[in-house]
Amino acid sequence: MKKLINTPESVLDDALAGIAAAHPELTVDRENRVIHRADAPRPGKVTLISGGGSGHEPLHGGFVGPGMLDAACPGEVFTSPVPDQLLAAVRATDGGAGVVFVVKNYTGDVMNFSLAAELAAEEGIEVRTVLVNDDVAVEDSTFTAGRRGTGATVVVEKVAGALAERGAKAAEVASVGERAVAASRSFAVALTAATVPAAGRPGFDLPEDEIEVGVGIHGEPGRRRAPLRPARELVAEVVDTILADHTLSAGDEVIALVNGLGATPLLELYIVYGEVAARLAERGLTIARNLVGNYVTSLDMAGFSLTLTKADPELLELWDAPVHTAALRRG
Repeated sequence: MKKLINTPESVLDDALAGIAAAHPELTVDRENRVIHRADAPRPGKVTLISGGGSGHEPLHGGFVGPGMLDAACPGEVFTSPVPDQLLAAVRATDGGAGVVFVVKNYTGDVMNFSLAAELAAEEGIEVRTVLVNDDVAVEDSTFTAGRRGTGATVVVEKVAGALAERGAKAAEVASVGERAVAASRSFAVALTAATVPAAGRPGFDLPEDEIEVGVGIHGEPGRRRAPLRPARELVAEVVDTILADHTLSAGDEVIALVNGLGATPLLELYIVYGEVAARLAERGLTIARNLVGNYVTSLDMAGFSLTLTKADPELLELWDAPVHTAALRRG
């Protein structure tokens, strides 16, 4: 294993120290492991909080800031944050208008966010939860009951964050997040496995000439192993698999996220995006907005995921709203 770390045990704390040094506009609580906006709490503003295991950067800490999250809670690598950690984030950022949790559908995340919501309720803080379950590759697994939460998390955090920034009520913020989840489908392909620092070796064996079709962001198995093929053929399968599960039809517009899994060069991601655009055009679909890059990664895994969100005027307006975070800035 070759990694730019000090020790496997100190990876998260050392990374938090680096985030604090790089982004003075954020407050990094290393003791409680919470990253939040330096201007929090903001009275009267709905608080948007997410989190999950480390190793998926820039998710979630990279999306803390005006227009997206108020706080993010990183767990150890591929490990859910704990309820006390989440409660600390609520206490640090609650402005009295309620809290909305954005939770990826993994058993540990669902359980710990639920417990944190109960603890917050005991303190008189209203918490609503948006569950992200966009991965069409696997319906149930040892990590989830139902579909896994993946790339659509970025879409949810962006549109819900934009609405919260405008002063919307908690019910409205949660509702638009749920709409974004329902409008989104994702699918991923891995060329290599990720290496967790504490393990010191790849999470699974994948021969040089094979890929994992439908892989999860923690390295969970997908639908099958398959031979490596040209990008055009891989993209065709990914797009067709998503569309077979979606409500999209000719004439619709989409937000398309071509996401690198951590070790895929941007050059290759643009090749993938070009193939995605061509395949969608063949099906009569228009890409209204896009993102290409690393947004929901899996440490050093090579591969990509595709998220397609059915667009409507409100979602596009919220997508276009100003945002200022470490990983996404515009307006």
